[in-house]
Amino acid sequence: MNNVDNFDFLKQLVETPSPSGFEQPVQRLIRRQLEGIADHLETDVMGNLMALLKGHGGPTVMLAGHCDEIGFMVQFVDDNGFIYFGAIGGVDPHLSPGQRVSIHTNQGDIAGVIGKKAIHLIESKDRETVINLKKQYIDIGCTSRQEVEKLVCIGDPITFTVGLQQLQGRRVTARAFDDKMGAFIVTEVMKEVKRNGGMSADLYSVSTVQEELGLRGGTTSTYGINPDIGIVVEVTHATDCPDVEHNGIGRVELGKGPVIARGANINPMLFNLLVETAKAEDIPVQIIGVPRATGTDANVMQLSRGGVATALLGIPLRYMHTPVETLDLGDLEMAIRLLTAALDKINSQSNFIPV
Repeated sequence: MNNVDNFDFLKQLVETPSPSGFEQPVQRLIRRQLEGIADHLETDVMGNLMALLKGHGGPTVMLAGHCDEIGFMVQFVDDNGFIYFGAIGGVDPHLSPGQRVSIHTNQGDIAGVIGKKAIHLIESKDRETVINLKKQYIDIGCTSRQEVEKLVCIGDPITFTVGLQQLQGRRVTARAFDDKMGAFIVTEVMKEVKRNGGMSADLYSVSTVQEELGLRGGTTSTYGINPDIGIVVEVTHATDCPDVEHNGIGRVELGKGPVIARGANINPMLFNLLVETAKAEDIPVQIIGVPRATGTDANVMQLSRGGVATALLGIPLRYMHTPVETLDLGDLEMAIRLLTAALDKINSQSNFIPV
């Protein structure tokens, strides 16, 4: 990103732990970014952070990106001091053995490793077998349950110990781009709208919680705000790497612009607004067809109360739900430009009823 402060914010965002149900540290970070920008900041009982920039009589628009990430939770400590855990969200058990982790306790972070039997000790017939998550364990270097319990509590959240790292060009890798990148974009869009003098519509920028556990924060925040128009910013599967087929997803490439979804979950008038704005502003975009409900907050947003005119803007992402999620910073910049320009076109005369 061109703006150093913006890149530093993105880096802090993805490196601040926020497994579903434990999003408070990252929400505090976003709140600090929007203090002095938003006219009103509120955290609801679920933990959603809702920032309002008041308009001038237009409709109510809600931008949403979820700030929670996948992770683990401490569930049991055996007598020898090994910690057993469960998954928070969709964790692939292929990935976790041999990884470094951080256990986030009230006393601070505790370093640990997920144990993995040496290949020399594994029977050849068992080498291709995935180790059940319930049989995996964390070693923090203690020798007894009593020693562990002085440091760690049942229910403490756990994340992989990896941060943001730059690759070649504009490519970066980190855990938890899904979907702190979305929370980053909707926060930056509100800053841009404020910098440009505001807009006709009341604009909410919402960092939602517990998306990875079933779109929970998106459900409650949309109901509470009751927007006329909603745009969700999420990651979407990139198909420009060797082991991902285009069939069933489409052609989605890093660095070729944000992805606009089209289908039953998407209001066709709002879809057209985004596409036309991209053309007018010379912003490259990619289109994917989604013939059913999306597995994103856009799903529950569209169906809230009497219905919401909903769109879904995606950022191409490789290796989703791994510690090495990879994206292109240019796609984030183009998404911010697109949303800022599109919002400027929404006013009291806008009509999103499909006819």
